[in-house]
Amino acid sequence: MSRWKSLPAELHPQVHHLIVRLRRLKDRSELGTRQLAAKTGYSARSWQRYLNGRSLPPREAVEAMARIGGDDPVRLLALHETAAERWAEGRAVAADAPESDPPTPADSPTDRQPSGRYPRALVTAGAVALVLSVSLALLLAVRLADARAQLAHARADTVAAAPATVSESLVPVVYTCRPKQSDGRWYAGLSRTTDTILAYTHVGPEVAEAQCLLRRAGASPGDIDGVFGPKTQRAVIRLQKREGLVVDGVIGPHTWKALREADPK
Repeated sequence: MSRWKSLPAELHPQVHHLIVRLRRLKDRSELGTRQLAAKTGYSARSWQRYLNGRSLPPREAVEAMARIGGDDPVRLLALHETAAERWAEGRAVAADAPESDPPTPADSPTDRQPSGRYPRALVTAGAVALVLSVSLALLLAVRLADARAQLAHARADTVAAAPATVSESLVPVVYTCRPKQSDGRWYAGLSRTTDTILAYTHVGPEVAEAQCLLRRAGASPGDIDGVFGPKTQRAVIRLQKREGLVVDGVIGPHTWKALREADPK
C-alpha cells in the first residue's frame, strides 16, 4: 500500500473524492507511476501531479485507470465530470479574485496628490486589468460548456457500449458451453465478440463466453455464470501469464485472440 501525501486543503470535496478513488485503484493495481505511464500513455510526472492534487487528470487518464484497477469506468467518469466542473469553477474564482495590496503609509504633505487627480497610467492599468479579468472569465465559461457537452456525449457512448456490472438485483444464470471451431477460432455459442473489454464485476453472455473458453484452455474460472468475479479474474491472469500477454486481469482484444486460438489443455 502506498504512503500518500496529504492532498491540498483547498481542493473541492468532489475533486478530493476523485483523487482518493484514483489512489485506491493505483494501490490495487500495484503499479508504479512509470508502469502506469507505459500502460496509459501519460508520463510518470503527469500521474504524480494527478495523484497529488496538483492537476486534474483528463478523461482518458481516468478511464485508463478504471480499466487497469478493475473499476466501473461509467461511475468513475461520472465522478470525473462533477470534479471537472468544480475544478473549473475554482480556477475561475482564483482568476477573478483581486490581488490584495499592501497597506500604504500616510502620505506626507509633499507627496499627497491634489484631490480628484490620479496618474493616467494607473487608470489605464486598472482598465486593462478589468478587461483581461472579464475576458478570462468568459473564456473559462465557454470552455467549461464545451467540456460538459463533450463529456456528456462520451459518457452516453460509454454507457451504451459498456457491459453490465454486478448489482443486488442480479438473477443467477447458468450458461451452457458449446465449443465449436470455425475459421481456426473457437466459439462457445454465447458471443462472437473479439474486442469487448471485460473486467472485474462485469456480467453477461460475453463473460460466460470467456469463461467457457478459459475452461477449455485449462484455466478454470469456476461456474459458467456470466459473472466476472475473483475466480474468473485469477483464471484470466493465469492465461495471460502463460501466453506472454500484459497481465492486468482484463479481457481485451489480445486476450480474446489468445482464448479463441488456444489449444485445449
